[in-house]
Formats: sequence, C-alpha cells, structure tokens
Amino acid sequence: MGIPLSQAARIGAYVVSNHLRGVKRYPLVLMLEPLFRCNLACKGCGKIDYPSDILNQRLSYEQCMEAIDECGAPAVSIAGGEPLIHRDMPRIVEGFIAKKKFVILCTNALLLEKKIDQYKPSPYFTWSIHLDGDRDMHDKSVCQDGVYDVARNAILLAKSKGFRAQVNCTVFDGADPARTAEFLDDMEAIGCDGVTISPGYAYERAPDQEHFLSRQRTKQFFRDVLKRGRGGKAWSFTNSSLFMNFLAGNERYECSPWSMPARTVFGWQKPCYLIGEGYTKTYAELMETTDWDAYGVGRYEKCSNCMVHCGFEGTATTDAIRSPLKLLKLALGGIRTDGAMAKDIDISNARPAQYVFSDHVEKMRVEITRSRAKTMEAAE
Repeated sequence: MGIPLSQAARIGAYVVSNHLRGVKRYPLVLMLEPLFRCNLACKGCGKIDYPSDILNQRLSYEQCMEAIDECGAPAVSIAGGEPLIHRDMPRIVEGFIAKKKFVILCTNALLLEKKIDQYKPSPYFTWSIHLDGDRDMHDKSVCQDGVYDVARNAILLAKSKGFRAQVNCTVFDGADPARTAEFLDDMEAIGCDGVTISPGYAYERAPDQEHFLSRQRTKQFFRDVLKRGRGGKAWSFTNSSLFMNFLAGNERYECSPWSMPARTVFGWQKPCYLIGEGYTKTYAELMETTDWDAYGVGRYEKCSNCMVHCGFEGTATTDAIRSPLKLLKLALGGIRTDGAMAKDIDISNARPAQYVFSDHVEKMRVEITRSRAKTMEAAE
C-alpha cells in the first residue's frame, strides 16, 4: 500500500460517515491550482500557453485556506503550473497541515533542491514528484532533457531528509509496458513511497492531441504492465486497488467528478479538474449549479476516453465501502490480467463536445484590465 495506514483509516472513516448519512456527493481531495505559471512546457498540458497576465495570477494564502474550509475535503493535492514558484507555498502547506489536512504537493522537482529546506517533514505532508516513466519516456513527455535525473535525485533527497515522497506518473499512447514495469521496479528499489499512475487526458489546451490513450488501449496497457508485477502486488501504488482493477478492464465504473473538485485562479472549475466549462465563485455554487448528469462516459463526448484517477477514484472508493470483499480478493490474488473484460459503457449517444474553454480567459483579462485601471486612478 502506498498510502500510510493512518491516512487510509482517517479518509476511510470520512467516507463511511458520509455513506451512512446518505450523502451522495462529497469531496475526497481538493485539487488546488494556485497558479498556472510553470518552468516546463509539457506537450500534454498546455497551461503554460495562457496569456502572461493569466500566468501572473496567484491564489493567495487566504484564498487557499478558504477553499479547503469551503469544501471540507480531508486531503488537498496542490498542482499547477509549478507550485514551488509560488512564493507563499511553504505558508500554504503549513496552513493546511495546521488544519489536519493531508497535503500532496505536486512538483516537477526542478526547484526542489533549492526550496526543500523551507518545508518540514510531517505525517500530513507528501512530495509528489512528476515522473512519466524512465529517462527517455519522461524527458520526451516534458520536452526537456535532463529532467528525469533531477526528479529521481529529488526523491532520494526528500527521503534522506525524512519526507514522504511519491511519484505522479501519467501514461500516454505509445508507452511500452515492459519499460513501465521496469520503471516501477526502480521506484521500489530507491524507496519511493508509492506511485500514482493514471492514463493521460486530452486537455483542450494541450499542444499534443495525438498521444492520449483510448479506453480499450488503456485497459490492455495496464493489463500488460500489471501481469509483469504479480497483478500489481510487486509495487506500491497510491491508487486504490479497485481503481487499478478498473484500469485493467475488470470494473465498469461511472465517474464521480465531484469527489475531487478543482479550485483554480479562475474559481471553482465546472464540472471537474479535467474539463473547464465554466467557473463558480463558491464551492456551494459549484455543487448546486453543475448539471452533473450531463457529464461522464456515455453522456458527453469529451468524457468518452477518460479513465483518469480524479474522476474514478471516488467511484472506486464508494464501491469499496459497498463491496469490501472485492478488496480482500484483490489483496490476496492481485489484479486479474487475462480473460474477458467488463462490458464498457456505450458512448454512441454521448452529446457532442462544446468548446467553451477560452471564455473564462477573456473574462479574467477584462477583470485584470479594470483592476489595473482602478489602481492607476487611485494612484493619481
């Protein structure tokens, strides 16, 4: 298991409590993007391509604390952009820890050696290092040579200083199962505390739209990987075992986009961390005004190939509460990597995609211009 027992127990109790109270939609992890500015230009992302006035925006410490208080999730994953660029990030992390929230700080690690002494080890804090496979795979993914070595060394550095350090690995079309298995072996060998692995999602702003896995290729890829590691038992994943079983094609899950709500510099993102089709000012507004039934595999074209953890871990977690024997079976026998796959959701009647992702950019740019004008007027 890649997640500490204390963390798993606390989050499990939180899930059971909501389940017993009949709460249908509740957050597991706050996906926080306090900035979009980054020191890499990964081909599968595209956030660095926002206009400079958007890239210069930051969520304040107060806004970050308000976000976790609003949604009440027991954990927060801080991404971006590159979070270590944010000058208040150490204070933000400490603020979450003071609230007894589990903090996963995602980073490409280019600044970690320089910044690491600004942070303190805590059972509530984990570094999540971006590594999309071995040296060639990762450096190709981030479009810059040498980044893999920096990131791998950062894991060793963090561990030497007493931190938890895990890996965030995104898989794209063309990835080789054998090499991915060898990469997972290496992460075990260096003492990595676990790997969060997930197929990539075709972000609308991503420069490369050609190398994202379809659902069928995703399932076959993960079967081919997991069979090289005793059904996944050879490695420590931070993903739940039922989510990994889903990736291997053994579960038919619908997504739970509300389980990992996203707060960005634009606001609360509708409907999920992956798709931006509008923003709200408050978490309550996000939950109340989003037409959740309009999204998901089989319902919306943009969701057709999605099997990403931020959409389906919540579903897997709910399934674990309802069917605990499934977990025991996976723990004993590992994940099945052959035989028939679960029947997938029909996507033939999904409503067509709407491409509205740039509207909020223009709205914020207008707001920034107005704010600057007011500042200049006040100065005069």
